[in-house]
Amino acid sequence: MNQCEDREEGAPPSKTTLCGEHESQTKAQSNQKSRPDFPEMNCVSMKSNQSLDRIINFKGGQQSAVSSCVSMKSDRSMDDFIKEKRVQSAKHHTDLDSIFMLLEENIVCFVKNELKKIKRSLNPDYPQFMKDEVDEEQRRSREEFLKITVNFLRRMKQEELADCLQSKRHAPVCQHKLKSSLRKKFQCVFEGISQAGNPTLLNQIYTELYITEGGTGEVNEEHEVRQIETASRKQDRAETSIRQEDIFKPPPGRDQPIRTVMTKGVAGIGKTVLTQKFTLDWAEDKANQDIEFTFPFTFRELNVLKEKKFSLVELVHLFFTETKEAGMCSFDHFQVVFIFDGLDECRLPLDFHNTEVLTDPTESTSVDVLLTNLIRGKLLPSARLWITTRPAAANQIPPQCVDMVTEVRGFNDPQKEEYFRKRFRHEEQASRIISHIKTSRSLHIMCHIPVFCWITATVLEEVLKTREGGELPKTLTEMYIHFLVVQSKLKKVKYDGGAESDPHWSPETRKMIESLGKVAFEQLQKGNVIFYESDLTECGIDIRAASVYSGVFTQIFKEETGLCQDKVFCFVHLSVQEFLAALHVHLTFINSGVNLMSGKQTPCRSKPIRTGSKTTRLYQSAVDEALQSPHGHLDLFLRFLLGLSLQTNQTLLRGLVTQTGSSSETNQKTVQYIKTKISENVSPEKSINLFHCLNELNDGSLVEEIQQSLRSGRLSTDKLSPAQWSALVFILLSSEKDLDVFDLKKYSASEEALLRLLPVVKASNKVLLSGCNLSDRSCEALSSVLGSQSSSLRDLDLSNNNLQDSGVKLLSAQLHSPYCQLNRLKLSLCNLSDRSCEALSSVLGSQSSSLRDLDLSNNNLQDSGVKLLSAQLHSPYCQLNRLKLSLCNLSDRSCEALSSVLSSQSSSLRDLDLSNNNLQDSGVKLLSAGLKSPHCELETLSLSGCLVSEEGCSSLASALSSNPSHLRELDLSYNHPGDSGVKLLSAGLEDPDWRLDTLRVDHGGPQRLRPGLRKYVCELELDTNTIHRNLQLSDNNRKVTRVAEYQSYPDHPDRFNNCPQLLCRNGLTGRCYWEVEWSGLVYISVSYRGIRRKGYSADCVFGRNDQSWSLICSDDGYAVCHNNRETPLSSSSSSDSVPNRVAVYVDCPAGSLSFYRVSSDSLIHLHTFNTTFTEPLYPGFRIWSGSVSLRKLY
Repeated sequence: MNQCEDREEGAPPSKTTLCGEHESQTKAQSNQKSRPDFPEMNCVSMKSNQSLDRIINFKGGQQSAVSSCVSMKSDRSMDDFIKEKRVQSAKHHTDLDSIFMLLEENIVCFVKNELKKIKRSLNPDYPQFMKDEVDEEQRRSREEFLKITVNFLRRMKQEELADCLQSKRHAPVCQHKLKSSLRKKFQCVFEGISQAGNPTLLNQIYTELYITEGGTGEVNEEHEVRQIETASRKQDRAETSIRQEDIFKPPPGRDQPIRTVMTKGVAGIGKTVLTQKFTLDWAEDKANQDIEFTFPFTFRELNVLKEKKFSLVELVHLFFTETKEAGMCSFDHFQVVFIFDGLDECRLPLDFHNTEVLTDPTESTSVDVLLTNLIRGKLLPSARLWITTRPAAANQIPPQCVDMVTEVRGFNDPQKEEYFRKRFRHEEQASRIISHIKTSRSLHIMCHIPVFCWITATVLEEVLKTREGGELPKTLTEMYIHFLVVQSKLKKVKYDGGAESDPHWSPETRKMIESLGKVAFEQLQKGNVIFYESDLTECGIDIRAASVYSGVFTQIFKEETGLCQDKVFCFVHLSVQEFLAALHVHLTFINSGVNLMSGKQTPCRSKPIRTGSKTTRLYQSAVDEALQSPHGHLDLFLRFLLGLSLQTNQTLLRGLVTQTGSSSETNQKTVQYIKTKISENVSPEKSINLFHCLNELNDGSLVEEIQQSLRSGRLSTDKLSPAQWSALVFILLSSEKDLDVFDLKKYSASEEALLRLLPVVKASNKVLLSGCNLSDRSCEALSSVLGSQSSSLRDLDLSNNNLQDSGVKLLSAQLHSPYCQLNRLKLSLCNLSDRSCEALSSVLGSQSSSLRDLDLSNNNLQDSGVKLLSAQLHSPYCQLNRLKLSLCNLSDRSCEALSSVLSSQSSSLRDLDLSNNNLQDSGVKLLSAGLKSPHCELETLSLSGCLVSEEGCSSLASALSSNPSHLRELDLSYNHPGDSGVKLLSAGLEDPDWRLDTLRVDHGGPQRLRPGLRKYVCELELDTNTIHRNLQLSDNNRKVTRVAEYQSYPDHPDRFNNCPQLLCRNGLTGRCYWEVEWSGLVYISVSYRGIRRKGYSADCVFGRNDQSWSLICSDDGYAVCHNNRETPLSSSSSSDSVPNRVAVYVDCPAGSLSFYRVSSDSLIHLHTFNTTFTEPLYPGFRIWSGSVSLRKLY
């Protein structure tokens, strides 16, 4: 066998032979172990004496240094000598041939092995290039061989392969140098911005950010503070977070590789630090070592190259000189990541529709064309891209060019605490700061932004140092004023050589602040957050002055220098720019009387006339301007401006602000103006910001008023004004505990309440709207929530509302939305038909649907509806795990459709509830065919009350014997399985191959084979010990009539003394059904046994307390009542309904109590109470007039 092939591929050759040694080596070989593998051959002739002296001794042993004693003069000695030399010469040629044969074999083997590795490395799928552990001598050998190979490839005109090999040849060294350079660049960061001489190690202070996969790359134009408020409510939701090192890993269930990731996040949330940490971990060999090169760019740097032309290779060479030095001229064959940070700062014209196609990385063009082709995959398609942006700029890149969108949510609550405990090592101090932030809602929300945590820490550190035990800033305006004061003090001490006790508002400082304020305001109006020289010139600011400001106020205004020495300026955070913009408007009005918020600005005066009305107009016009801003871009600016109007805040700025600009009377007028605006039904988002404005003005009267009502339990939503509704919304949104589960019935079970509280629904995780008297109008409003990008809704209960098919159709339109994250939807008892199934079916088959759990129980869907649903339950996109179809008027035909679903390989269904349908044994047999399938993975099946007998049980047992591995729970209660059926299935519980661990066969018997709810009929017996003395018994104690005369019943402690009521003897705990005929005005009720019997209070009356539930029947119609809440029901009647006959069905374990009107051939649903019954229920009746009769059904 060829020794080259015999060696394990990839193993380095031995130093002796490069190809492995022969088992028996020649003496020559063994004698040469101490010499190099390939001794250098010199060119000296063997004929010379010098050559002869160097003849190799092949016998081994040492050559004697002593000359032979035999004289060379004698003929004998000369003959012997010549003879010996001839022998030696012949032997030398023999052994030299042997050596060179072995040498040739070794070299050929070496070449073959190296060519194999080179070929493998030139494969695009091969991740890295020749990283075997080799010593220096072997590395040099390989390096020389690579040179030879490159040379031969060029002679063969294979330039592309030669370039690629040359790049790969230099790749390890280039990568090593690049990693070293990136480590130096990113190992230190500066919180806020650079402070000379005060760097912090990134790995020491880095706090893990909360990153989630987040919808699409579509634009969100809301003010970022609004977005942060939304994100703050989502922090505890069950969302999968993504670690920065896994940013390119496909999420579970996704097979396609991720090429381009877009990460969205508001300003200061930590996007840049995130990319720096990713790069640093790669450079330090901690993560993503499958990546061979990481090239981090920022759009700020790229902006200054707007007018220049580069090829992609040249651009990389410009920013990362290590690649140029190594002669890297191609990146096609490497795993490369390009990071582009700050898309929102891009001033390049990225045109994805009209830009020419570019595929050659060596062709020069403008930077925008390079980026466009790189992002859309025309240029270097093998590369991976990571783009970060603020949400408002996300739509600059078409969605089809982005494989995954992630969102940086910033710090959640534990991460905030972690940050402050790292910053403040003193435990008591850190705890006080954390506690203080939690008490201020606005500060707590803003601390989701890491930069704001830094600003807060900077301020509180100074405040605690200078005012030990003093009051800490509570509002945003206070916090930013303190921040400005701290920076001014730092300037005074550090740059002006002053003492900390000296006044910090020098004329020079005032001038700087005024100039920065002007830049902030004018650029805010244009929507700019980074500024170049031309922007500053437009504001009348000299570039040299701007550089001075950035050098002095290093934590407010910063300057960066790009590769081409172009200067870029920005504020440390958008909120700092907005604060200084508000300060500029405030100072301008104080100093010159000019209202910058008004369209008509009066010219400057040396002595401005300031009247109360004019000052009031400033703030009112600012409020109006902010309300007109379509996306809330002036929200935070308005908070700051109004906060600056307070005397207490102006005191903090004494020296900078020389005169006060408003009085308490002006502030009160502003407060009243804001309250008026709140009452005008402005949008919920704008209303919430106006409440934040009231907080900045230290006015919480409206909120406190509602909170007191909530605390006392006296909140009457029927009497709330629009402003009070808005206050309730603000309170609920500020209370995180109410947002996990929001129950509308706590406030008002009405459609108006839902529409008023819609922002709370949008922010909540689980929303309970069961039995809230909703219609399809509510569905229209809820559909807007489901399709909203900022919706948190995951679980929605709409059961027991008259939504009808039209409502479900409206909901379904948004259940397709990529933003809709709804997992669970309950539509039980919503008066639906098969038309609703048609609308929901399209949702189930949608790729974007996230629905996992669907409850359609108690609707007249019929077999046609189930057939429509089943058509999409096969879909590979359908993720539905649980489907409830109890009491849907189904027959065995539905089982045929569902059986097909169960046997489908793509079905996700794990839990199926078909209880209370007339499926019969024929239907169960059809279902069993699906259960037999090896593809069926159903775990829970409920067939309770489905008219199943021994025959059906036999089919089920057979199916489970064929496929025993999945079904865990089988409910056959309220059927008639018989002894043999029970025995067949019970055997499976003992069978180790069966996974079945729960089998319910209780409440069986032949009566359970009656169709409909009549299988649950129970015979009631009136309790004569409870009957009121104005009630008369007749018809063998089955009829009760209200009479004027007292009846002579004996005294009994259970008797109702004052209310004309009575109870039955039967305590109900399972499923029960009965029918009643009535006349006059009666209450048909169920009650706990412990209801009071004495007195006239509501505690004694059926339906007027939490112990009982009633249907009120009269000639005027029906109503239901529980806990003294009476709800009238629809008075519609049916021509074939039986006059004054009602049915009651209670399922105690399920917590369901239903009332029906009895028709000649069906039941017409009136109302269902859904609750949790904690005791046995006793049927009861209250008779104001007329009578009640218990109907005998069997």
